[in-house]
Amino acid sequence: MTYIENHVFDELIIGESASLTRTLTQEDINLFAVMSGDVNPAHVDAEYAKNDMFHKIIAHGMWGASLLSTVLGTELPGPGTIYLDQTLKFEHPVALGDTVTVTLEIINKLPEKHIVELDCRCVNQYGTVVIRGLATVIAPTTKIKRERVELPTVELKPKQEHWYHRLIKAKNSLKPLKTAVVHPVDILSLKGAISSAQEGLITPVLVGPKQKISQAAKEANIDISAYELIATEHSNEAADIAVKLAATKKVEAIMKGKIHTEELMKPIVAKENGLRTGRRMSHVFSLDVPNYPKPIFLTDAAINLFPTLREKCDIVQNAIDLFHALELGTPNVAILSAVETVNEKIPSTLDATALCKMAERGQITGGVLDGPLAFDNAISMESAREKGIFSPVAGNADILVVPDVESGNMLYKQMTYLSGIEAAGMVLGAHVPIILTSRGSDELSRKASCVMALLYARRQK
Repeated sequence: MTYIENHVFDELIIGESASLTRTLTQEDINLFAVMSGDVNPAHVDAEYAKNDMFHKIIAHGMWGASLLSTVLGTELPGPGTIYLDQTLKFEHPVALGDTVTVTLEIINKLPEKHIVELDCRCVNQYGTVVIRGLATVIAPTTKIKRERVELPTVELKPKQEHWYHRLIKAKNSLKPLKTAVVHPVDILSLKGAISSAQEGLITPVLVGPKQKISQAAKEANIDISAYELIATEHSNEAADIAVKLAATKKVEAIMKGKIHTEELMKPIVAKENGLRTGRRMSHVFSLDVPNYPKPIFLTDAAINLFPTLREKCDIVQNAIDLFHALELGTPNVAILSAVETVNEKIPSTLDATALCKMAERGQITGGVLDGPLAFDNAISMESAREKGIFSPVAGNADILVVPDVESGNMLYKQMTYLSGIEAAGMVLGAHVPIILTSRGSDELSRKASCVMALLYARRQK
């Protein structure tokens, strides 16, 4: 066990010194950038820094300067020291791999306020002074001795490219979808629509109260003058007009703004003048999960409350069709329940069994189905093996089919809010794709939903 102990003002002697030696690593540079928020390429890009000596001196020198603070706080004077002032001169660069020794030496004491002045020097492995300066502190007057805290090991993982960005790149020269954006009266929904337009994903037709949309645009500092705007009195009217535009083929998709899902879907599912097809409409979330090797599709967590077996058949087929439209291959479809065995007291296990048999008989096509599966053995190979489950789907699912909207919606919100997972969403089974995200979804989720709708609509045709 080691301790850190301070030197109170009365113990300090002019000429007394303390030193610390460290070697600069790439991990140090990355961590310093994360802590400071400084992502200037001259500071974090080694190739760029080679041609920018001035910034390299300052950037890596700041790492050396931070070591001076370490000595002040842990060695001389130590715990309880209060910084007042510091002047530093960065004389030479501190390069990746350099070993720097920082030394602080007491050069003056001012008893009235317990002020101490210290000479500061940082010297590299060649004996070259890279930083010099003066630190002024208030020395502690009370003795402090504490156990030295063992710092955790920090591992920085590079942020992987969001798979939605890869989808956006895959759109190539596809013509944007002309899309009715329903009631975009808040900053989130309006920015999502306009940024999607700027990416070439949609051509928005803004439908809703003109004054509210204009106010949202003003607050978001967005110019909407280039886009068509159809004024309505309220959100109900906006939904009705969007459906009429889609039914008459004046738009190719509908996008949810700040409007309740139920209010948006009411005219869409209407038997007369709606957008029904011969298939049940259902919603699919696409989730980019950091600790899972591929995106997960979750259905249906938004539209069908307690679907029947016949409706679940359409729900599964809709998700499979989307998977194929995105050119992701043949999906592994996990039919979820609370358990992985058939139990007549749990109806969802019976539905799962029937759906798998329907796939065998060609009533569901394009995917590999297995169920019932509990959530853990659908996404964890280890869990599946522990339960003695061996199938192409168990532990390797692409699509998760939930029993009902209650379980699905709770699962979706748990994954997004507790785990920070990004999600995109759309409704399939209508005459046009319905871009439907949570009202709190960010700009990236809305763009991801638009690119899914674009690829689905164009490739289905």
